[in-house]
Formats: sequence, structure tokens, C-alpha cells
Amino acid sequence: MPQILLSRADVERLLTPQICIDAVEDAFRQLGEGKVPPPGILALHAADGSFHVKAGQLTVDRAYFAAKLNANFPDNGARHGLPTIQGVVILSDASNGTPLAIMDSIAITALRTAAATAVAAKFLARAQCGTATICGCGGQSAAQLRALITVRRPSRILAYDQDFGKSSAFATALDQELGIDIKPVADLAPAVGASDIVVTCTTARRYFITREMVRPGTFIAAVGADNEDKQEIDPRLMADSVVVTDLTEQAARIGDLHHAIDTGAMTRGGVRAELGGVVAGLERGRTGDGEIVIFDSTGTGLQDVAAAIAVYRRAIRESVGTAFAL
Repeated sequence: MPQILLSRADVERLLTPQICIDAVEDAFRQLGEGKVPPPGILALHAADGSFHVKAGQLTVDRAYFAAKLNANFPDNGARHGLPTIQGVVILSDASNGTPLAIMDSIAITALRTAAATAVAAKFLARAQCGTATICGCGGQSAAQLRALITVRRPSRILAYDQDFGKSSAFATALDQELGIDIKPVADLAPAVGASDIVVTCTTARRYFITREMVRPGTFIAAVGADNEDKQEIDPRLMADSVVVTDLTEQAARIGDLHHAIDTGAMTRGGVRAELGGVVAGLERGRTGDGEIVIFDSTGTGLQDVAAAIAVYRRAIRESVGTAFAL
């Protein structure tokens, strides 16, 4: 098979939200059915950030393996004018170990994370959605909204960020692109209280979505906590809600579940299901319109390999990328 190098621009052109959602949903279904091994993760801290390696295997037209090396440095924008997340994905043929592609991970990470939110919303959010709130208008937010509206069509979007300028710019840009009423808000609590869906995609280290903010029936995709120092959701809210994880073992180590367990608010046994089991129809998700459902999304190597396979296969079909040989 050809070996190719794919830039961020290549990935963004090849991996549309719908293609990525379909790939990620299939990957979670295979995981829930026990057809693929659990993905792995390795993480190390640096002085001003962290590195993690996430790996997974998945069979589509053939068996593939992917490993993603990401650097996460939250102060990069202010200090260096660089993205918070930078890295590469290496995709290999899992039948013989041959490297197939090296691709930029920024777009892969944003799109596969947003795709997981969309898959979770498809299976866990109520069918009718009047208002959705996006918390955190940084690099992940646009992908989250584009993916979300493929499975739910809210009539109104509220955008919140600690920097009101960011939420205003986000609202202006995405309103024109998507043709949806998007309003920047300065006060988070009433926005969350008015919402059927809430997506949190921040670098917060202390929870900011509290139990008192959230009304019955809300679906929350908690996206930001991808290491043990990050937190977005009040442990009391976790304990009072239906919790579905991408991977419970991983969420118990680095997700919002980790903080709920540490405070004694809940245990691993309080998790209702993993998303793969829900997608496969083997575990219960939402069982009533009044339930608050939280998707603890820590990000998995399974999502990375699913997205990378989709990019690679389309790149080969369309002759995109730069050929290389090791």
C-alpha cells in the first residue's frame, strides 16, 4: 500500500463531519460488540503541558493500527502563538506492521472528539432540542457544533467563553456558516439552565457546571477533561446524573469521573454504561426524558484510528498527500 504524508489542510478537506461521525460510530459499535481490543493510553507531564500517546486497532477493509502522539500546552497561544494541541498520527497495516501514513493530529483530534459528542448525542440526548450551549470557544468548539447539528438541530445556540471576545467571534463566524441563530452570552448559569444540550470543551482545572444550573432532561457532553488535572463537571452533578463514558477505566483515571470518585461522590459502579455498549444496543443509555445524562468524553485511540482510516482511504482514492518511503 502507498505510504503518504498528509498535512492538516489535507485532513480537514478529506475528513468531513459526517464521514468522521460514521467512522467513529462504527468503531464504538465494534468495541461494544467485543470485536476490537480496548484502546491504550500513555501520558507524561512536562513543565508547561503534557504529552500523551493514544493507540488503537480497528478492522475496516483490512486491519489497521494507529498511534497518536499529542502535545497539550494550554498556554501556547498567549506565550508562543502556537496551537494548544500539536502532534501526529501514524497509521499502520495491522497485519504486517507496515506504516501507511503520517498525518497531522490537530484536525484528527478536533474532528474525532466532536464526532464522539455527536454519536453520544444521537443515542443519549432527547430527540427535540430547542437550545444548545457551547462552553469554551477555542479550537475545539467549531468542530463540536458542526458535528452536533448533524444529529440534532437546535433552534438556538448559546456560546460562552471566559473571554467574551472569543464567544462573540465564534458566534459571528458560525452563524454565517451554519445559518443558525448563535448568541454569545456573558452569564453561563442561565444559558445552561435554558439548554437541552450542553457541550463543555475547555481547559478548566476546576468544575464550572454545577448541579444547580442543570434542568431535568439535559444532555451534557463533557469533553475537556482529558488528563487528571482537568475538570468541568461538579461531582455532585455527576452523582445525580446518568453517566455514560467513552471508556470507564480511562474516565476513572483522567475524566470528570475521576474527580467524582476522588471526592467520594460516586464509584465506578455508578456508571451506567460505556458508549460502545449503548451504540451496540447491549447497554442502557437514556431511559426517560427527565434524566440528566452526562457523556464523560476523555478521547480514545479507537476514535483516532477510525478517523485516520477514513482519511487514508479517501486520500488514496483521490490521490491526495505526499508519497514517502522510510
